[in-house]
Amino acid sequence: IAETIEILKGLRSRYENHHKVTITDGALQSAAELSARYIQDRNLPDKAIDLIDEAGARLRIKRLTTPPELKELDQKVAKLSADKEQAVKDQDFEKAAALRDDLEKMQAELKAKQKAWHEGESDVKMVVDEDVIAEVISSTTGIPVFKLTQAESKKLLNMEKELHKRII
Repeated sequence: IAETIEILKGLRSRYENHHKVTITDGALQSAAELSARYIQDRNLPDKAIDLIDEAGARLRIKRLTTPPELKELDQKVAKLSADKEQAVKDQDFEKAAALRDDLEKMQAELKAKQKAWHEGESDVKMVVDEDVIAEVISSTTGIPVFKLTQAESKKLLNMEKELHKRII
């Protein structure tokens, strides 16, 4: 596992540049340890490298996917446009004029939100950490992988004593 971590450290910059993410040392260690534990059909370091690549790809896709609010606003613009066209066909020009005004406002709002999203998208540096690695392992193997911190582990070990104190 130690050799795998060293190999991953050597490859880190390539994957960071390719996926435009930051990969933490903890992610590299988790990738090596969790892939050794949960992925049996391949060997180290190959399976750990694939895990890092998959995690980076998921974050990149998440960043490039249009937010639901923009999709919803785009659908509203399309509906308003269709309603306006129908009003013109029905020769209801007052309604068409009102819809045109609403449409222009909504298109301006959509354009502003799209611009803000694209600007924010380029500024955000996504981080591949232990949690992202655990999510990828969990989704690919179907095994829920929970990251327990040392404090949580200690609490779980002492839980029986704590429960006895409270019950008595």
